[in-house]
Amino acid sequence: QVQLVESGGGLVQAGGSLRLSCTASGRTFRRYNMGWFRQAPGKEREFVASIIWIGSTNYADSVKGRFTISRDNIKNTMYLQMNSLKPEDTAVYYCAADPGRVDPATPEEYDYWGQGTQVTVSS
Repeated sequence: QVQLVESGGGLVQAGGSLRLSCTASGRTFRRYNMGWFRQAPGKEREFVASIIWIGSTNYADSVKGRFTISRDNIKNTMYLQMNSLKPEDTAVYYCAADPGRVDPATPEEYDYWGQGTQVTVSS
């Protein structure tokens, strides 16, 4: 079992920055494939970014060049640095983890999820 806890959400003006963190329990974090997803009111959960256990990253087109995903396997923590935020980035952001091979952009393939953290970007 892996427990994930997100933090770092909040209210920010358009153009601002936030850094989300996702801290995982367990001793095998370094082997987990990790992802960030978000869900806005009335919309489906959508892929934001992923980082697999060997470090390769993938981003949704909507966040490329603005968001950076990273992980610190010593601290069992994954990060999402979000710059140049836009009002359309407003959503609840979730981190996800899976020990096996996944299509990184498909939420159904991740076994473990955090509770989510709200990000609100004002115009």
